[in-house]
Amino acid sequence: MSGDIIRMRGIVKNYYIGTPNELHILKGIDLTVKEGDFISIVGASGSGKSTLMNMIGVLDRPTSGEYVLDGIPTARMTDNQLSDVRNKKIGFVFQTFNLIPRNNALKNVELPMLYAGMERKKRMQRARELLELVGMGDRTDHQPNELSGGQKQRVAIARALANDPPILLADEPTGALDSATGRLVMDLFHRVHEKDGKTIVLITHNPELAEETNRVITLRDGSIVGDRPGSGKAAE
Repeated sequence: MSGDIIRMRGIVKNYYIGTPNELHILKGIDLTVKEGDFISIVGASGSGKSTLMNMIGVLDRPTSGEYVLDGIPTARMTDNQLSDVRNKKIGFVFQTFNLIPRNNALKNVELPMLYAGMERKKRMQRARELLELVGMGDRTDHQPNELSGGQKQRVAIARALANDPPILLADEPTGALDSATGRLVMDLFHRVHEKDGKTIVLITHNPELAEETNRVITLRDGSIVGDRPGSGKAAE
């Protein structure tokens, strides 16, 4: 299936299986995402967005169903193999930034490359280039507590791009930011999508941001209830 970078069939996720408290979070998700797509996943709190994000990012395993990521069936992978896939195939951007407090911006961006075994000189050079790309070239030595929310998120995006993954997975990336700063972050995603052809999956509760993506997928009670085109561009 060339061109499909994410292919999910019948993805079910239950918790507390076999107990009276058993929870059915995802109820048979079928989702195909083409290489270079910019999609958003929207839904109310409790719709299963975060659980679906964890499945797409192989942070958690489904109870049942098939997931093929960039041509690789994930079901039989060991935890170490899944960890390797997360490091090389997917760049994560979280609402809470998830930067290492003791590390400056440069070292935070270097981290995925360190795990991937890249030599120090190369990873430092790439980290500097990525910080320049996101407009943070003059903040390389700053620690997270010396940066604003928007600056932290830009460092987090640079870190997500470190190993040049084909997929960016962004979970409410503007949720902790004011609207002007959120606009800067979304503009960065548009630039990376258009310039580098990254596949971007944006989890958001904001319908205006969702509308900027090429495709809007709506979740309700663990099922996909809508899948339609978005405008694919920022609101004027």
